[in-house]
Amino acid sequence: ATSNVIDQEKMAVIIQEVAGRDTDGYYFPSFSGVARSLNYYPLGDEQPQDGVAEVSIGLGKYIVDGGRGLRFSPRHSSRVLQTSTLDLALRDTQRKLYALPLRQPDGSGEPKKDMHDAISTDDAFNLAQINIQKFASRPDALRLMVSTYDANDGMLRDSHLGPGRKVATFANMLGPGAPFPLAPAVDLMLSKGQHAMQRPVEIEFAGMVNAAGSPQAGHIYWLQIRPIIDRKEDVDPSLLDLTDNELLLRSNTALGHGTTDTVQTVVYIRPERFSQMHNPETAREIAEINRRFVETGKGYILIGPGRWGSSDFALGVPVRWPDISAARLIVETTLANYRVEPSQGTHFFQNLTSAGVGYFTVNPFATAARAGRRADYFNPAVLDAMPAEYESDAVRVVRFPAPLLIGINGKKGIGVVRLPDSR
Repeated sequence: ATSNVIDQEKMAVIIQEVAGRDTDGYYFPSFSGVARSLNYYPLGDEQPQDGVAEVSIGLGKYIVDGGRGLRFSPRHSSRVLQTSTLDLALRDTQRKLYALPLRQPDGSGEPKKDMHDAISTDDAFNLAQINIQKFASRPDALRLMVSTYDANDGMLRDSHLGPGRKVATFANMLGPGAPFPLAPAVDLMLSKGQHAMQRPVEIEFAGMVNAAGSPQAGHIYWLQIRPIIDRKEDVDPSLLDLTDNELLLRSNTALGHGTTDTVQTVVYIRPERFSQMHNPETAREIAEINRRFVETGKGYILIGPGRWGSSDFALGVPVRWPDISAARLIVETTLANYRVEPSQGTHFFQNLTSAGVGYFTVNPFATAARAGRRADYFNPAVLDAMPAEYESDAVRVVRFPAPLLIGINGKKGIGVVRLPDSR
């Protein structure tokens, strides 16, 4: 309700044509995606302002519903984590797509009839979810978007042709000299959109790949643009500039963005008791602790040396994502006698980004902080002095009387955990 009289109320209805084509009785675009001009989870030499995109085959509902699309930085598109190894490509890429059925489901081949009686509040009531392999025999349906896995040779070939499982790598759209330059197109849309709106933006897009031999590789459609409005957008600068005695942690290599003030519990590996030989046993112990948090619906901060999720227990605790799924912040630390290359959360990167979980790398032994920044910091003595809710040879669980404050500036990669005033 508003203060306007009914004659002053106005509304516009926009009908937008759906990009796509009929393939075996299913209508869908070659690909759809979303992109943001700010990336709060940059990897390697990526920068937050380089942006990030996620693309999938078929209708964009797959990504909106949290499906496993292909995530890439438009300015670093030749390096995609999900396709960096064969195992990751086979495990962490799209397997199904959304499409609009155009024929009766009874196999008669008849066109869909009036769907008036089937209309539902479910926005997918008239969509079908189909395995990508269904279209493997259609040479143009998946062209440029998939690679083919040759199980006999154990190789992934960047072509949609030939027998074998089709894997949604988008290799012929993201690599150097790609015939369909998807990454530069997305980068252009983000740059132009951000310039026009004078602030970071999020866009939605879709595209069609033309048949082989066509004079043009295809078309891309810019569907929507909106400013990024995030309740976590602003992080108080004073929080990131606190002195060591006010903090539990500080990281100059932090992934994520925003503030969290709902976590009171810390699960940590005791630095003085740490032994990499016991990492497999520690992983099982943490999985059991995590199960209890999942049951209660509460979160915790997880702290430990080395690479969380490493399959090589000499490099870190070999947990899987379900073993730490209740963590709201995951921290990799360094010990004087145990310094391994940080993982930056790559072992469960998709889970981190979809759940918005923060990830810190803390190296107090770094020679110097970056210019104008305070050095990494971790004070386990604060935790050691507290009574434990759970304690073993390797792991302790402590609960503060008030929530800790987690702050992450994703644009600068700085993160802190502030101690509560009363502790």
